[in-house]
Amino acid sequence: MFTGIDEVDWASMRHAYGSAEDVPGLLRGLASADPAERESSLDGLYGAVHHQGDVYDSTLACVPFLFALAAAEELPDRGAVVELLVSIGGEAGAADGSAAVRSGAEVFGRLTGDRDVGVRRTAPGALVRFLDEPARVLDLLRQRIRVERDDRVLLALTESLGLYTRRHPAHADAAVDLLVAQSAPPYGAELRLAALGQLAACAPGRITAGLVPTAVRLLRERSERREGAPVACTGGHTDTLVGRLRRLRPSDEEGAQLLRTLHHALDTRVGDRIALLVGQLGSPDRADRCNAVWMSGGLFRGWRADYREPVALIGAQLAEDDDRLREAAVSALKPLFALAAPAADALHALVAARLEPWVRQREHSPPALADPLTALVRCGDPRAVPILGEVLAGAVVPDELGHEVAALGASAAPLAPALRRRLGSLALDDPGTPARAVPLLRALTALGHAEAVPETLRLLGGVGVGGLLWETVAEQAVRALGAWGSREAVPVLRELLDSAHAVPAAAALWQIEGDASAVLPVLLDVSKDPAARRWETAVETLGLLGPPARAALPALRRVTRAAGPSARRATAAYARWRIDGDADACHTVLRPAWTGQPRLRRSLAGWLRAMGPAGTPLHDLVEAELAEPRRHTATADGYGSHDIADDEELLSLCREVLLGH
Repeated sequence: MFTGIDEVDWASMRHAYGSAEDVPGLLRGLASADPAERESSLDGLYGAVHHQGDVYDSTLACVPFLFALAAAEELPDRGAVVELLVSIGGEAGAADGSAAVRSGAEVFGRLTGDRDVGVRRTAPGALVRFLDEPARVLDLLRQRIRVERDDRVLLALTESLGLYTRRHPAHADAAVDLLVAQSAPPYGAELRLAALGQLAACAPGRITAGLVPTAVRLLRERSERREGAPVACTGGHTDTLVGRLRRLRPSDEEGAQLLRTLHHALDTRVGDRIALLVGQLGSPDRADRCNAVWMSGGLFRGWRADYREPVALIGAQLAEDDDRLREAAVSALKPLFALAAPAADALHALVAARLEPWVRQREHSPPALADPLTALVRCGDPRAVPILGEVLAGAVVPDELGHEVAALGASAAPLAPALRRRLGSLALDDPGTPARAVPLLRALTALGHAEAVPETLRLLGGVGVGGLLWETVAEQAVRALGAWGSREAVPVLRELLDSAHAVPAAAALWQIEGDASAVLPVLLDVSKDPAARRWETAVETLGLLGPPARAALPALRRVTRAAGPSARRATAAYARWRIDGDADACHTVLRPAWTGQPRLRRSLAGWLRAMGPAGTPLHDLVEAELAEPRRHTATADGYGSHDIADDEELLSLCREVLLGH
């Protein structure tokens, strides 16, 4: 299988970390009798030769040897080699990687009948992807379905039929017929469920019974069949990337894949997806419920709907005596913020039971609030307040506590004195003070706790200590003083007008004194250069000044008319409207910003609310947003921990815009 490997000029080739001269050793390691060496070698190939999906000249040189390894029946773990080949030639890979794998795709046809179950599971998908003979591929799949007896391989064959219909639509009818046959007796519940998932995606009209009720019933049948069956042991894995990924696989991997397929097929049918989730969350089988909990995140993040029932059912999992299920439920509830309210009682019971400390100690990161407590705080439940009070009184207070307090609203007011004391205890010469001070200042600002002015002014004295983090502290402190309307702080803020913090200081002074003449010079100077630091804050403050800021109009008009980022142009247009009342010019900029930059919509909706009747010509955008089932944060760019809360805030703002009309 390694014939010719030493004749390849590996040293002249490259991979992610330089010379590829180590690649022959990695390839030979895949044939080792030692499982740990095989896994380590596979990890090395993924990490260097196929790093993050990249294809190098050394990757292409590996392909013939990988095919030889995959076909060597005496070797174990060859299914992983087939998976590596699929990844090299896959949809996300380079064209030359695809061509290299296609050139050897005949091997996949033979491997569909291999004696190794792991190989037979991976080969059908590879066959469909890379052998460009549709009629022959379908014939091979049909033959294997007739003779295969391993349930896991049959599932792989069913998934491959679904893939076949998408890749070869001109030949899809015969594959759909096979799926229809598999979706009915005498096939077992698991295979019928897999076939239903594929049919829902490629030929929903061929499903005669209701999809969701049938799927829930088959899930229950599958669970009953599995009940009492021995749990498959994954064995010990090495501390490699491959090993860690294998450990992260769900305990019921087939069940998780079945559920993913169904949800993907249902796609925009959110009501059906919720019904499917509710049905599975009511299963007596813990693995089924755990799979449902993990699957819920994609639904919640992507779509707007009434989730009270599934959220309450996820909350019910917190009472289970199963660490894995509880952790999954907490992870699903934590990013929901206020939408987690139906699970608040269950969250509070879990937190109060103290099954884990309220503060989590981490080896390589600062201490953090325990996830159940964070979820309780984020859903705005006032029962979290006394618990946070105990945390604040403890020896270890997580810095992030200050960031989370705002979700509790006015109910968190009793925490303000303790937050203030902690702010006052921070040493100005401690390098860790900035990271601790900023969250505390934000919390005290959100609570409107003006009694913290002395401690905040004291912190401003630490700005001279230096460092970028202290710059952030200074700006947060200045914003807090402005929000509190602290006249005691006016002398300090006036001094800051000649510093790097001139813009936030000017904004704070305007909030406190309302004297345009005192702050206009600073704001006008910064507004002339859109690339200047704090330009956005300066322009927003000029807008708050209104007509007294007319001197800024020429610069603002230039920005709105010039090519540039939508956010910058929109900020200038809104400030301009506040100064001169030209609503038409504002609409001209805000409309394309709304449609072209979804992440700007929360700011834009807040501005439309402030514009009142003057914003009416843009209300069609607001109405369309409220009618849109997809979250504005659901993009291909990934997702953040606050995306659901941000989207719910946008919806709330949109309703307020229309109510104020």
